[in-house]
Amino acid sequence: MNHHLAAFKTWICAGLCLPAAMAVGAPSRPNILFVLVDDQSPFDLKFYNPASPMEAPNIERLAAEGMTFDAAHHMGAFVGAVCTPSRHMIMSGRTVWHLPIGPGAKTHCPPELEKNTMAAVFNRAGYDTMRTCKKGNSYEGANRQFTVRHDAEKRGGTDETGSAWHADQVLNYLHDRETAKDTDPFLIYFGFSHPHDTRDGKPELLANYGAVNHTDKNAVPPENPLLPPLPVNWLPAHPFPHGHPGLRDEVAVSGVWEKRDERTIRNEVGREFACSENIDIQLGKVLARLKEMGELENTYIFYTSDHGIAIGRHGLQGKQNLYEHTWRVPYIVKGPGIKPGSRAKGNIYLLDSLATICDLTGVPAPDSNEGISFKPVLMGEKETIREVLYGAYNGGTKPGMRSVKKGDWKLIQYDVMEGRVREKQLFNLAENPNEFLKEHHDPEVMKASGIRPAENQVNLAGDPKYAEKLAEMEALLLSEMRRLDDPWRLWNQPDDGLIPPKDDAKPKKKNKAKAE
Repeated sequence: MNHHLAAFKTWICAGLCLPAAMAVGAPSRPNILFVLVDDQSPFDLKFYNPASPMEAPNIERLAAEGMTFDAAHHMGAFVGAVCTPSRHMIMSGRTVWHLPIGPGAKTHCPPELEKNTMAAVFNRAGYDTMRTCKKGNSYEGANRQFTVRHDAEKRGGTDETGSAWHADQVLNYLHDRETAKDTDPFLIYFGFSHPHDTRDGKPELLANYGAVNHTDKNAVPPENPLLPPLPVNWLPAHPFPHGHPGLRDEVAVSGVWEKRDERTIRNEVGREFACSENIDIQLGKVLARLKEMGELENTYIFYTSDHGIAIGRHGLQGKQNLYEHTWRVPYIVKGPGIKPGSRAKGNIYLLDSLATICDLTGVPAPDSNEGISFKPVLMGEKETIREVLYGAYNGGTKPGMRSVKKGDWKLIQYDVMEGRVREKQLFNLAENPNEFLKEHHDPEVMKASGIRPAENQVNLAGDPKYAEKLAEMEALLLSEMRRLDDPWRLWNQPDDGLIPPKDDAKPKKKNKAKAE
């Protein structure tokens, strides 16, 4: 790995001129360790859900020593692989409809965006950049910008085939830095392939949760009293089609397939926890090594996921929905100037990460960035950086589902299955944080989950008492769709004279026929 570092230093010396305040090796310049896991609901973690049995002491210590965000979200996706647009947004700081892979990319995305993504920006600022993560379903142009890169899909149940492999790449890189007496500031993108399925956990960690790596599609996993309980908002089926027929995540995930019975879901949650606990162990190794090297105190550590995941919640399995367990992400930041044990609502998107790490390090954010730095939140100066949050998913039938949240109120609208499913869901998240539906009040569901929702914990969209709030949220959703260049409109929204761009063509005027 030393030859990568040497080549990078030669490039810096040969052609890069930095202002004195940005001089390479300046001791005041903090490092960045950006930790990204694949498919993790915030509610898996104790500092979001105290009832969770998942053990993650190193991640919990980060939360205790840094700031936890209670309203961090990804913005959405236009493909079933939600991680792909999510990771493009992280790398580029651009909104969901302004990505190079999105509809209308030529209209809404500058050319050669990869030259202004995370690693490219920090390379130019004199940082050493290193990456390890899964292969595929990400932003390859941005990934290539890292000076040192070791990517592979590692979702097995051994050290070589699982999360330990990713940790080893970081540990090797740190060893090479120490050997070379490298004092440049670094940006390490420390990604994992888990807990995304296939969730093959290590045997000793699976045993902690009574789970097995289940492979028999024709049988349910063995019963075990150590299995985690069902998620509080588990359902045996979603109450209406979610809009993406035949979606792999809902019908073909190994260990679950189309089953939503209690034992299958509890076993799969146990597998998820085992994989996440292994990530925690590997993260602990890297943090300990940074401390040994004297680098930890001058490093901002970010911990997050590309999106959440359902695993039985609301009768769903995947990440193609806009309920809080999936639209929200865990997000922690620890580092210089951040009050230990602090929490903030934040109202941040994953796409704000680039602007924030630039702000924390004094590196100018690229002009192409559309995110907002939440450094003022990290420093205790503000509680939030925006009032409204928007979410989209239309990787299946169009126009898909949309969500908007402001204060305690949240709206989800579905316009899917060629217009056959048109639904509205209105939640007061202060009163109904788990987004319980009337189906959660079914006696058999309550018996299985052990949860008895309060009478008012339902979808409020059909309640006349909330008609005014529903209309307010619908207007807010349309406003956000227009502001963010969402190219689709739902059945009850006005015709803005556009059809979704096709083949990167500029949006054109349309007739009154429904947009496809």
